[in-house]
Amino acid sequence: MMSAPVIGVLALQGDVREHLIALTAAGAAARAVRRPEELAVVDGLVVPGGESTTISKLAVLFGLMEPLRARVRDGMPVYGTCAGMIMLAEKILDPRSGQETFGGIDMIVRRNAFGRQNESFEAAVDVRGVEGDPVEGVFIRAPWVESVGAAVEVLAEHEGHVVAVRQGNALATSFHPELTGDHRVHALFVSMVRANRAPESL
Repeated sequence: MMSAPVIGVLALQGDVREHLIALTAAGAAARAVRRPEELAVVDGLVVPGGESTTISKLAVLFGLMEPLRARVRDGMPVYGTCAGMIMLAEKILDPRSGQETFGGIDMIVRRNAFGRQNESFEAAVDVRGVEGDPVEGVFIRAPWVESVGAAVEVLAEHEGHVVAVRQGNALATSFHPELTGDHRVHALFVSMVRANRAPESL
């Protein structure tokens, strides 16, 4: 039996603990990642919600920006939620000064598209690849996807706006499934990481 995939959570800022819990429940060996040497040994990575500008600046400060970009380019599975979705975009419509991204998904995103903190909401979202009832999406200062390239698969929409996408080994959602106790989206990501490991384990 294949060992549990080692999945990191980028632990610079945001709801790291909740993702560690959700990944563990979904069958992964979850660990926090703050340094390049920690990034080097994980099979996949979650980029959590938080503040995308802060995550960008801290990634540079901790020496993680270029190693992370390189691993994403090389096909490491990566999953971004909310601010993490912004960090995986190739382009941000309204970036803050000096804001950089890791890239990985050919999409353009709009920051805070669903409104400010006091306009946060929950909504049922049908996510392609997640079986059963709709996922309860928690939207907190959430972005949405303005447009995607031909290689990007749209997994979910809310009120006509794209809120979940996948391109190869990269997955992103506008919402926070780690806050609901429903671990099916994390299980989808764990299955992506397992599939990516499979050829190496033969």
